[in-house]
Amino acid sequence: MSLTVVAECLASPGQEDRLRTALEAMIEPSLDEPGCLAYRPYADPNRPARMVVVEEWTSPAALDEHFATPHFRHVEQVLGEILAEPMTIRRLVPAP
Repeated sequence: MSLTVVAECLASPGQEDRLRTALEAMIEPSLDEPGCLAYRPYADPNRPARMVVVEEWTSPAALDEHFATPHFRHVEQVLGEILAEPMTIRRLVPAP
């Protein structure tokens, strides 16, 4: 069963560009992972400090493997320095 993930991030004041750069840097390495079907960051046009990443994974195990990759560990560290609040991650499955 595929898994859709919605990750919400809010940059600290002045860190909006750094957030965008960090999330955009995740696109290619994430899409190269065997279990990644989609990885797309979105900006909130009404609140530039807020970004959302919508991802699709082949399984929960594939997402767990993603969380263990060096590129995720790196962005996690960067986000820890620039976010105004902890990232919110929602795991969603298709409705029956």
